[in-house]
Amino acid sequence: MPELPEVETVRRGLAPVMEGARILRADIRRPDLRWPFPKDMARRLTGARVLRLRRRSKYILADLDSGETLLIHLGMSGRMLIATRGADQTAAAFFAARPQPAKHDHVVLDMAQGARITFNDTRRFGAMDLIDTAGTDSHPLLARLGPEPLGNAFDGPYLAAALAGRRTPIKSALLDQRIVAGLGNIYVCEALHRARISPKRLAGRIAPARAAALVPIIRDVLNDAIAAGGSSLRDYRQTDGELGYFQHSFQVYGREGAPCPTPGCRAEIRRITQAGRSSFYCPGCQR
Repeated sequence: MPELPEVETVRRGLAPVMEGARILRADIRRPDLRWPFPKDMARRLTGARVLRLRRRSKYILADLDSGETLLIHLGMSGRMLIATRGADQTAAAFFAARPQPAKHDHVVLDMAQGARITFNDTRRFGAMDLIDTAGTDSHPLLARLGPEPLGNAFDGPYLAAALAGRRTPIKSALLDQRIVAGLGNIYVCEALHRARISPKRLAGRIAPARAAALVPIIRDVLNDAIAAGGSSLRDYRQTDGELGYFQHSFQVYGREGAPCPTPGCRAEIRRITQAGRSSFYCPGCQR
């Protein structure tokens, strides 16, 4: 499933063609994805102008001038792909010349300035919803989320307090969206390796100073991944259809049996299962 860097990369790709633009036509090609689409979704989207495109955790939020917000969740295999008209094409000619949507193109948005945005989802685990913009924070998918790891509210004192007394492994604690929003398996593994913290260590045993040091490491890992366009392991693509490239920089994730990249370390990367998910770490570096 796309994690924060992948979703943020998609948001940044969509922003130039969506922010400030009007939705000329919304083509909703099935009644549901993971859940049913909201009532009259095509009518409610058509003619609306996108005021702002933002991200909350692993969700993209498009605020509309109608007072509603389009919530987008990519799920396991969802892609938001952009096609734009040539410099010598009118918007009408561009849309007329575009091929018919493919089998798994479930939502197609034609923007007035001449861009077609297609939500493609092979496995249909993604979702879209239309919600009142003023009540965004109370939406069931968003209401219990913790602070953004790239935001000011996520700092050393906060993380130390959030981990205090917890008897779950630090890996599980960082994946808890109520503690910090948007972190997933890949980037927690990578951050813990950079911080030299074992994924097995109990969260409550992380000293405040070590928790404070972990915060900028988490941010660095996320920013590095965003700069690389995210990680493409299976289905994820950027909005132009290109792969992300951060998977080529993994230090531990998916590298079971490989030598640890830390200079001077002679250990090999191990994989263990925690709460049904694979954790990759170096037993020599991470304590």
